[in-house]
Amino acid sequence: MSENIESTLKDECGLVKDRPIIVGVSGGPDSLCLMETLRQAGYPIIVAHFDHQLRQESGQDARMVEKIAARLMLACVVDGADVRAYADQEKLSIEEAARNLRYRFMFKLARERNAQAVAVGHTADDQVETILMHFLRGSALTGLKGMSFCSLIKTFDAKIPVVRPLLKMWREETVVYCAVNGLRPHYDSSNDSLNFQRNRVRHLLIPNLESYNPKFREAVLHMSESLKGDYAFVMETLDQAWQESVIAKDEEVVTFDSDLLSGYSIGLQRNLVKHAMQFLRPEVDISFSVLERATNMINGSGLSSRVDLKGGMRMFRELGNVYICTLDAELPFNLWPQMIGNDPVSISIPGQVSLAGGWKLSSEIWRIPALAREQARQNEDQFQVWLDAENLSGQFELRTRRQGDRFAPLGMDGHSQKLSDFLVNEKMPLRAREYWPLLCVGEEILWVPGYRSAHPYRLKTTSRSIVYFSVTRPLDKFR
Repeated sequence: MSENIESTLKDECGLVKDRPIIVGVSGGPDSLCLMETLRQAGYPIIVAHFDHQLRQESGQDARMVEKIAARLMLACVVDGADVRAYADQEKLSIEEAARNLRYRFMFKLARERNAQAVAVGHTADDQVETILMHFLRGSALTGLKGMSFCSLIKTFDAKIPVVRPLLKMWREETVVYCAVNGLRPHYDSSNDSLNFQRNRVRHLLIPNLESYNPKFREAVLHMSESLKGDYAFVMETLDQAWQESVIAKDEEVVTFDSDLLSGYSIGLQRNLVKHAMQFLRPEVDISFSVLERATNMINGSGLSSRVDLKGGMRMFRELGNVYICTLDAELPFNLWPQMIGNDPVSISIPGQVSLAGGWKLSSEIWRIPALAREQARQNEDQFQVWLDAENLSGQFELRTRRQGDRFAPLGMDGHSQKLSDFLVNEKMPLRAREYWPLLCVGEEILWVPGYRSAHPYRLKTTSRSIVYFSVTRPLDKFR
């Protein structure tokens, strides 16, 4: 065991001997075994005990841990809280509340003492129980592979890892180790209570499954090891797709290229969505149904281009991008042209007008009608337009929409419709409509940049007075 544990501590857990380790010690055989293993291996440790105050004798457990630490000349810090009251207040299960408070205490202590890691005494039995609990919840590969020797729990700390050196030791082995090394673990009566799901899995489900396969626990561990390899492969593929498809990200928004995202397999789409959600909210528990809603939207099989996810997050598509964001996220507006305010802006020809987010509108006169008609016929850029200005009198201007605006789009033979209906039909993003620039003369809308020009001012074979407008985007902010 000595050789195996040394290798685990160094290679699997990444521990060094010149920085302290916070060791969670409850007083049971697993945590005492962990404490003594690290001490004998020469690692500097600080014993951390958290009193959950769920049992009358819990105070005695704390004093016992303090005595053991003092006898071994180890630093020891004891803290506690009313877990039941916290669970009621936060609407959590007792198990989840206890874990949250315990880990919060240990990671706070780790930061205060400049510790390299927080060590906990999870064993192979805990691994089997955890995997079965994940299975019962319908977990994907992430849950079924089980716990790792070393991992980050970003909810508690983004830099200090939690390490689990005993993941290959069975609980019976820790009991024997304590006896050999003169340690007397205490007995926690709550471990027998069937009120907790883990205990029901431990005392009822696993013995029942062992009647089908006496080596059931070993089989689950072997499965876990196999799935860890598969998970590593998936993460490599996921990382490559993430680098390819994510346009931008911050603490409120992850922006995907819609075409790239929809081109991936369903499984990769699910993992990208999950990764984005956990990037924004590391603590969120993501179910299959949430990911199914997301992939339905990505692939157009849903009823909407906007879906609510979970944990205060939503997902929607706009102009070639898919956003996963928090409800209060400040989403970028520089994806499209926007007026800086509601005041109209006069346009000189030739000339240039600055818009919000680095966009610009340029204008000029074209004096060769045949060339203008050829360019207009070949043009596929909806942010360029050539207009017949023969019958236009008045000042060209850019403005935002107004109540009662009507528009006669190209292709409708001069028939007009409400501008609001046109914008809905063209699927202009709702949040972009208020400040979208409209090219006008007087009350008449000549062009909705990015969409269509007005039918009455299209180029004709008889057009002689031609004006050209283009709206350009800030190139450094786009692919």
